[in-house]
Amino acid sequence: MVFEYPKGVELIAGVDEVGRGPLVGAVVTAAVILDPNQPILGLNDSKKLSEKKRLLLAEEIKQKALAWSLGRAEPEEIDQLNILHATMLAMKRAVENLKIQPHLVLVDGNRVPDLTIPAQAIVKGDGLVAEISAASILAKVARDQEMTELDKRYPDYAFAQHKGYPTALHLAKLAELGPLAQHRRSFAPVRKLLNVL
Repeated sequence: MVFEYPKGVELIAGVDEVGRGPLVGAVVTAAVILDPNQPILGLNDSKKLSEKKRLLLAEEIKQKALAWSLGRAEPEEIDQLNILHATMLAMKRAVENLKIQPHLVLVDGNRVPDLTIPAQAIVKGDGLVAEISAASILAKVARDQEMTELDKRYPDYAFAQHKGYPTALHLAKLAELGPLAQHRRSFAPVRKLLNVL
């Protein structure tokens, strides 16, 4: 399946998120407007790329894109709004942070945030649309770096390994050490522990 770009639309922003599933930290989104005169080879869904490849592509995207920005929603906002609405808010922030306003926004997934610009949701867009692939790479690299920083502050939790996802290792550390301020209190594994503590 190949995505067909709408005719006559010049500035297209791709938007994607990383971090809906983890138990800790922000959900991070990115918006990217690529430069058609500076194509970037190797763009794909960030989950299908090695960490080394993601880091190289992230630098290339930042250098060559016409515009890029990050958006986020913090754990408190996720707990207050729920993860879906917090993700939409983070996406809206990423688009609004762009230094150039796009004519169309293409969003990975099946729903679009509340924007003043025309937007379209594309299921599995991160593997079909270069702009969304680029956004997924920037968001993934940014969030992974945040988890590495958190790991330095709280090495016992092994955040650099599991990146905050509810792996067996993370759940074991959570049960042993208890939740941090950065944990999402509305997520079941954290909520259960808080009820016990």
